[in-house]
Amino acid sequence: MPEETMTTQGYDGGELLIDAFEDLGVDVVFSSPGSEWAPAWEALARRQAEGVPSPRYIDLMHETVAVGMATGYGLVTRRVQAVLLHAAPGLLQGSMAVHGALLAGVGMVVTSSESLTYGDGPGQDPGGQWYRNLSIVGGTHHVAQPWTKWSQQAASVSTLYELVKRAGELAGRQPTGPVYLNVPLEVLLDDAEQPVRKQVVARGRRASVAEDVDAVAELLAKAQHPIIITETAGREEGGFEALRAFAEDLGIGVIEPTSAVCANLPKSSPVHLGGELEPYVDEADLILLINCRAPYYPPSRKPAKAVTVVIDEVPQRPHIVYQVLNADHYLEGALPETLDQLRAATLARGGDFAARASGWREGHEAWAAQTASTEQKALAAPGIDPVALAVKLREVVVAEQATVVDETITHGRLVQRHIGWERPDSFFYVQGGLGQGIAVALGVKLAVRDGFVLFTVGDGAFLYNPIVQSLLAAKDLDLPVLIVIFNNKKYLSMKMNHLRFYPQGAAVQHDNHLGVDLSSQPALSAFAAPFDMYAAEVDDPAELDRVLAEAVAAVKAGTTAVLNVAVTR
Repeated sequence: MPEETMTTQGYDGGELLIDAFEDLGVDVVFSSPGSEWAPAWEALARRQAEGVPSPRYIDLMHETVAVGMATGYGLVTRRVQAVLLHAAPGLLQGSMAVHGALLAGVGMVVTSSESLTYGDGPGQDPGGQWYRNLSIVGGTHHVAQPWTKWSQQAASVSTLYELVKRAGELAGRQPTGPVYLNVPLEVLLDDAEQPVRKQVVARGRRASVAEDVDAVAELLAKAQHPIIITETAGREEGGFEALRAFAEDLGIGVIEPTSAVCANLPKSSPVHLGGELEPYVDEADLILLINCRAPYYPPSRKPAKAVTVVIDEVPQRPHIVYQVLNADHYLEGALPETLDQLRAATLARGGDFAARASGWREGHEAWAAQTASTEQKALAAPGIDPVALAVKLREVVVAEQATVVDETITHGRLVQRHIGWERPDSFFYVQGGLGQGIAVALGVKLAVRDGFVLFTVGDGAFLYNPIVQSLLAAKDLDLPVLIVIFNNKKYLSMKMNHLRFYPQGAAVQHDNHLGVDLSSQPALSAFAAPFDMYAAEVDDPAELDRVLAEAVAAVKAGTTAVLNVAVTR
């Protein structure tokens, strides 16, 4: 049989790649397409033609959309994702979102290609674009190394299947995150033997040894004022429920600082103390840092008298440049199991934990009362105060049992406090650089499918997003979400940082704040028009309820809604 026919119809590297994805448990392949992926497309097309089950393949028109959707989907499913990008340029374009996945702890195998022969080798011609434009000195795997867990080249079709599976297993182990695999086009086109296939099994669970648990249980049973600080306990499957039982049964106050990026504990829990560390940190005699990578700022800030216990499967994050925990004890088993172990060991020692819990009720009620007071003032204020908008959005979240994806900056604290959360996996903050949020929200929507998804974003962050490509994906893939823009027509965070450094500088004296003004922006909801989506601009508080109701109805009817709200600050 001629070589060309064998390469076109035979079993090749593209088949191996899809085999490996299937055996990793991948059910969706997210792609911002490039010409190197013809072998993978052929493998998928063959499966579809033969009625063979295979991962769903999704084409997205921007690398940030592909990686961001994989991140959102992975946040909910907690499964390793697969992403196909194009050569070095596509990898570079998607790098911000890959770094965001690293910070979010989403396991994914990110792949792109290079050429090994540049048209001077045997076999099929890879194309002149690889010689002239697409290659990068040192190979793409060196480019990806700083912002992935692991980066490697698949240099031979003989090792491709096992290497892809190994990449996925690395991505799915703590700390979970993206890995990168450079799969040269010639390797994808090479003839291959069908592998002896084996599905990847779930990773084993680590357990803390009894002596370590007992030592901490002794401290916890005797403590008068123990507190928990957590950022991502809810990211672990069962972590939300385990933390709630642990904190409420043992009477431990819980702080979710502004660096929290997911729902960890119901805001209504009687031991929930809000998001501010003061004054609790210096009053505590025992502090439990539970999945908390950066509890204090500045990092050198230390509690006045507390013993510090760090509970985290990987407390020292390898991707963080500088990290200070000041631990006195570590428990490094899997989080839900470790909390259950510690809870049981502490209860066995006895103590008046109900009385200890009642001591935190005053702090919780004070936080709740202050929250309510702030909301009442905001609702009575002229214009649409951002807190008032958050209150109205909370009503939507409660009514629709919505999942919130947030990409605000200056409004981030009030989104967390006044929209809040009560359920696991009901809030996700977009990590890394701005401009990924719509895609992350679409990935969350793909995972929750029939659930309602609310995406909150500032006008500056919204404009960083690949808006057209994201809305196209929402329409093409039937993924309706409610997008609400907190629009103050400025990069307020830029101004706040400038004022912090130069409170009486020339910018203040001459009212010349550079890097801030966004007043020339178009009507942001108008981006929805080409896609026949619901669009509205609102600056009148009297109109907000009506417009929100229309937007919610549109989303429930199957179309994305873009609501641009002029806020007063």
